[in-house]
Amino acid sequence: MSLKYTVGDLTIHRVIEQEAPFFPALEFIPGLTPEVLAENRAWMREAKALDDQDTLILCFQSYVVKTPHHTILIDSCIGNDKPRPQRPKWHMKTDDTYLRGLNAAGVSVDDIDFVMCTHLHVDHVGWNTRLENGRWVPTFPKARYVFARQEFDYWTAQNAKAEVPPFADSVLPVVEAGRHELVGNDHQIGDHIRILPTPGHTPGHVAFTIGRGKDDAVFSGDLIHSPLQTHYPELSMKFDVDQAQAAKTRRSFLERYCDTDTLCCTAHFPSPSVGKIRRKGSGFVCASV
Repeated sequence: MSLKYTVGDLTIHRVIEQEAPFFPALEFIPGLTPEVLAENRAWMREAKALDDQDTLILCFQSYVVKTPHHTILIDSCIGNDKPRPQRPKWHMKTDDTYLRGLNAAGVSVDDIDFVMCTHLHVDHVGWNTRLENGRWVPTFPKARYVFARQEFDYWTAQNAKAEVPPFADSVLPVVEAGRHELVGNDHQIGDHIRILPTPGHTPGHVAFTIGRGKDDAVFSGDLIHSPLQTHYPELSMKFDVDQAQAAKTRRSFLERYCDTDTLCCTAHFPSPSVGKIRRKGSGFVCASV
């Protein structure tokens, strides 16, 4: 299983925190019918995307991207010591899997220049902070944390109504430490890193496109959770804030990268998680490279 990819002048490392059965397919994707699931069961199981109980297998991971100028962490996974009672596998976790994965990619927490979050859900911000002497502090002390302004504003408003734990323990401490940047959709870092708005899963969800002058790689975040959604872009998942918008954005994204050389780095596809988008019938497939 490959954890390292090279494209253009980029090196991309996957840092896996967990990969396991996560949610019954028919519950996770409300528009999925038993008939469509049955039609796709064989290849999904072969791809390790579905287990014998028809539960979707998801990977929870970050990507470390090295450009000629910067080392960037995209999405910071689940985190340790975080109270997540709704998710027993995430609740008050204390393992060293993630930090060992970072080390295996040849980076320490001090080496990260930018932490970039596609959105601010629990499993994409967890390692933004770590517990030190009873306080949440930025895990990556030298990094600038880049948050899309629209996404940040949305969760600020939600948190004002009732505390959103991942926002409170994994985003606000970064803000209090003065390590964050709120950016618009036209934001770029150097000549390599651009933002691609991909709303639907959350109002301010973004993808990141990386490469000098062209999209050598794109990081899709929660625009797509399962390979099944590449075949059927209209199938949105239950946690999408706007399921119709998510479906429209997903098809547009897949059309944009279909039959190009852009490496699509997904957040949650089972390993190898990375591939190139190819057309298949009225849908698409993410073909492993």
